[in-house]
Amino acid sequence: MIINLDESRIRTIDGVRAVLDGTRSFDFTPAACRFERYEWITAVLVRLDYRGLKRVDRGRVRRYLQHLSGFSRAQITRAVQRWLTFKPLCRPLCRPANAFARRYTAADLDALAEVEREYGRLSGPATVVVLRRMYQLYGDERFVRLQHLSASHLYNLRRSVAYQARHTMRAKTRPDRKAAAIAARRAPAPDNRPGFIRIDSVHQGDFRGRWSVYHINAVDCVTQWQVVATVPSLKREHMLPTMRAMLAQFPFEIRGFHSDGGSEYVNYEVAQMLDDARIDFTRSRPRRCNDNALVEAKNGVVVRRQFGYSYIPAERAEQFNAFCEDHLNPFLNLHRPCLFGTEVPDTRKPGRLRRVHRSEDVQTPLQKLASLSNANRFMRPGITVETLQQQAMQMTDLDAARGVRAAREAMMQEVGPRRWIGNGWGFAEPAA
Repeated sequence: MIINLDESRIRTIDGVRAVLDGTRSFDFTPAACRFERYEWITAVLVRLDYRGLKRVDRGRVRRYLQHLSGFSRAQITRAVQRWLTFKPLCRPLCRPANAFARRYTAADLDALAEVEREYGRLSGPATVVVLRRMYQLYGDERFVRLQHLSASHLYNLRRSVAYQARHTMRAKTRPDRKAAAIAARRAPAPDNRPGFIRIDSVHQGDFRGRWSVYHINAVDCVTQWQVVATVPSLKREHMLPTMRAMLAQFPFEIRGFHSDGGSEYVNYEVAQMLDDARIDFTRSRPRRCNDNALVEAKNGVVVRRQFGYSYIPAERAEQFNAFCEDHLNPFLNLHRPCLFGTEVPDTRKPGRLRRVHRSEDVQTPLQKLASLSNANRFMRPGITVETLQQQAMQMTDLDAARGVRAAREAMMQEVGPRRWIGNGWGFAEPAA
C-alpha cells in the first residue's frame, strides 16, 4: 500500500523495534504517488542516521521500511544502496531528448497480432501485403498506418515486448504423451503361463525394385505355439488387421506382446490396439540379443524352410496368408515337435543353472500346453485342451506334413514359373 506516515515520534532503533513487534501504533494516510514514498524513505534514513548504525540495526530499518512502504525487499535494498551512494532514489520518468517518435500505436499492434493469429504468422513479405490489402482494398481504417509497414520493420515489431505480449501465448511445458515409452524395454516374464508371445517380421526379398511379401511370425514363450501370416507390405493398413487376426488364432488369452524395435510394431496404433485388449506391450532391450531370440530362431527353422528366399510378388500375399491359416499353422501347433529345455544345476559351476534337452522334453506345442497345470484356465471361451486334442487326432503327423507340403508345392507352382520376359513379369510354361 502507498502510504504517508505521521511517525515523527519514531527516532530511535527502539521505536523501530517496537513497530516491528506491533507494540507501537501511529496514524497514516495513503499516498497516490511513488515519488512521495521515496521521499519518505529518504527522510527515515536521515532521521535514524542509517550510515552510523550497526549491521543488525540496519536490517531492522530495512524491514521497517519494507513493512510500511509497500515496496518489496529488493526494492528497499536498491533504494537504500542508491541513498548510500548519494544517488536519487527514483529515476525521472521522462523521454530522452533524442528519442525517436513512436509511429505504430498499441491499436496498430493489436491489428497486426489479429492478422497473424488468423493467418498463422506468414512470411514478412506476405504479411505486409495482407496489411496493405486490408486498407486499400477493403477500407479497414485500423490498417491506415500499417499499410506502409515494411517487411524488415515487421520483424522488428515481432521481437518487441509490446507485440509479444499481444501475440505470443506462453504455457508450461507439458510432458509429451507420445514421448512416453511405447512398449517397455524389458524381456517378457511369462512365469510358466501361456499367452506371452514374441513377434517378428521376415522379408521374402525384393527383385529389381519390385516389392515382395513379408511374413509375420509370432511364437508363444512357454508353449512355442506359433502363428504365421503373410502381408503385402509393412504398412499399417496391412499390419493392424493381420495382427488382430493372428492374436485371435491363439487358443489361449494373450497377456504379453514382445517385439523388436521395428516401427511396424512400435507405433501408437499398435500400442492402442494392445492397450484396448489389455495386453502388456514390451520390446527388446539394447545389446540384449536373447530378448527376441525364440522367434528369430523360428524365422529360420520354420519360415525360411517353408518359403525359402525367392522373390514372391506382393499381390500373392492373400494366397500365402490363406495357406498359413489353413495348413501351416495347424501343422506347426498340433503335429510338429519342438525342443523344450530343462534347467538343471551346473556341476562345473556351482550356483548356476544350465539348460539341457532331454528326450521327454521333445513335444508338440499342444502337448506342452496340455502338460501345464490347470491349462484350461488359460484358454479362450469355447476352446479347451480336449477339443484341440480331438482336432489333432483327426489325421496323423505324417499325413499333416504331407498335406502341408502338397499345398505349398501347388502354391509355389503358380509363383515359380514367373520369369522376367522382355520389360516385365510374365508367366512361362514350366519345364517338362
